[in-house]
Amino acid sequence: MGKYDFENRKYVIGGAAVFIVIVFLIRLFTLQLMSDDYKKNADSNAFLKRIKYPSRGIITDRNGKLLVYNQPAYDIMVVMREQIGVDTADLCQSLGITPEFYVKRMEEIKDRRRNPGYSSYTQQLFMSQLSAEEFSVFREKLFRFPGFYIQKRAIRQYQYSNAAHVLGDVGEVSAADIEKDDYYQSGDYIGKLGVERYYEEQLRGEKGIEILLRDAHGRIQGKYMDGKFDKDPVPGKDLTLGLDLKLQALGERLMQGKLGSIVAIEPSTGEILCMVSSPTYDPHLMVGRMRGKNHQTLSKDLMKPLLNRAIMGVYPPGSTFKPTQALTFLQEGIITPQTAFSCPHGFHYRGLKVGCHGHASPINLVPALGTSCNGYFCWGLFYMFGNRTKYKNVQEAMTRWKDYMVSMGFGYKLGVDLPGEKRGLIPNAQFYDKAYRGSWNGLTVISISIGQGEVNATPLQIANLAATIANRGYYYVPHVVKSIKGGSLDTLYSRKHYTMTDSKYYNYIVAGMRRAVVGGTCRAANSPYYEVCGKTGTAQNRGHDHSAFMGFAPMNNPKIAIAVYVENGGWGADYGVPLGALMMEQYIMGKLSPESEKKAEEFQNRRINYGNESR
Repeated sequence: MGKYDFENRKYVIGGAAVFIVIVFLIRLFTLQLMSDDYKKNADSNAFLKRIKYPSRGIITDRNGKLLVYNQPAYDIMVVMREQIGVDTADLCQSLGITPEFYVKRMEEIKDRRRNPGYSSYTQQLFMSQLSAEEFSVFREKLFRFPGFYIQKRAIRQYQYSNAAHVLGDVGEVSAADIEKDDYYQSGDYIGKLGVERYYEEQLRGEKGIEILLRDAHGRIQGKYMDGKFDKDPVPGKDLTLGLDLKLQALGERLMQGKLGSIVAIEPSTGEILCMVSSPTYDPHLMVGRMRGKNHQTLSKDLMKPLLNRAIMGVYPPGSTFKPTQALTFLQEGIITPQTAFSCPHGFHYRGLKVGCHGHASPINLVPALGTSCNGYFCWGLFYMFGNRTKYKNVQEAMTRWKDYMVSMGFGYKLGVDLPGEKRGLIPNAQFYDKAYRGSWNGLTVISISIGQGEVNATPLQIANLAATIANRGYYYVPHVVKSIKGGSLDTLYSRKHYTMTDSKYYNYIVAGMRRAVVGGTCRAANSPYYEVCGKTGTAQNRGHDHSAFMGFAPMNNPKIAIAVYVENGGWGADYGVPLGALMMEQYIMGKLSPESEKKAEEFQNRRINYGNESR
């Protein structure tokens, strides 16, 4: 019995020994052949892989004026395994930082949640964007701090203080950025807003690499195999914007002390000539190590200077919306150009009244546009939504109406090449069915015919309407970038988008907008040098009304289409028209006349009191 037990124990022990050997062999095979972890660690001891960052593409305006360029800066990098024993007091003094900052920064580097992909063998960003002066001081002492290295970088710089919302800025990548795109690692920079964000892939270029050989003590011995495996960086692509810097600067001047936006478009291309959002900020504030603090200050400002109102501000378009109604009614056969409606100081029907200013009555289409008659467009919508010969019910009429508005660029994002665009609101039948439990008619929603009620639009959409009318029925999706050096724009920006209305009907809208300038609500926009077409808008608001203007010039060879929107500016003629006139003159004539320059100074100094209201 004892012999039997001994024999069994021998096999058990032998089997266990064989099993352990097999496990060790499998693990050894995995580590050496299947996994590169040990190889990476060995390589990290023998090699220093230094990233060579590409220069970011520069940005110019349509006339070749340099807007954004690069300037040298220096980052302090650290290899955590190599910096043991460093005199931290001397290091802090040399960099002008506190010991508390040093400890905090080291903890942040080792925090894998904040710093995905952290390795103690590879270079990590310790401190960014040292100036040339700070770099010079630190470089002299670098030999005292093993494990610390200097990485040359390029940071953005701005030639002018204009167009901050369009240009955007560059900042350090977030953990989300790194997770989304493996191009980035901790300490890299990425476009945060504006063109810098939208065209990040074109602007950033491609990284290069330099492999340096180190000895057992970590000292650099030179390039590995004379640089055979090094890779040069590929510079980013340069961008030319459609912006006219002088026009942009004038728009920002005129909007000082006001909330709102000015957007101008070249109708024949869809290129955005200026995009002003007020209040704005100096893009220089977003450069350097103070970027975070400055951004926080701006974000707390009640006037919201970081908000690009041109594409993110959503407003009632007011009477600038009336041309869309006229076009819809003409195409649907609800009216003809000769159709006249009575307007005894407004629209009156079954106790419902929509007020209007005094003018001739009855009135037909062209003078109705010229005088901005509310009654005319209310009657048009009322007859459309009540037409049971053409539509079986109000829901079908509403759906047809909405389709026209969408074809003219409202209700959805246009697709501008900037992040953050809002879609505005064009209500549909389901919207009103829910709001009124299915019991509603044309009278219920009559205010949408004059750009009030539930209708909302961005200044960009209103400017695009002006460009569509200037083109007599089509538009190009508005875009900021004119061309990419060595690249091409999305085909979206070179394709004509036609509306649902025949081109012939646009001639009546043009005539009406010309009438408004010659003898109607836009007389202040008239020019002796070229024919202007315009449309005012006074958008009702809980407080003081908003002042709006939409127009284009010259009438028969349009070079510029524009929308001006001033929050709480009152009548369209108070701010919208004169500001729009000055902007068109600047672009078409290349400069302002002495008389116009005086007007520009007057509006620059004219402020609107918004109080302490949070916006």
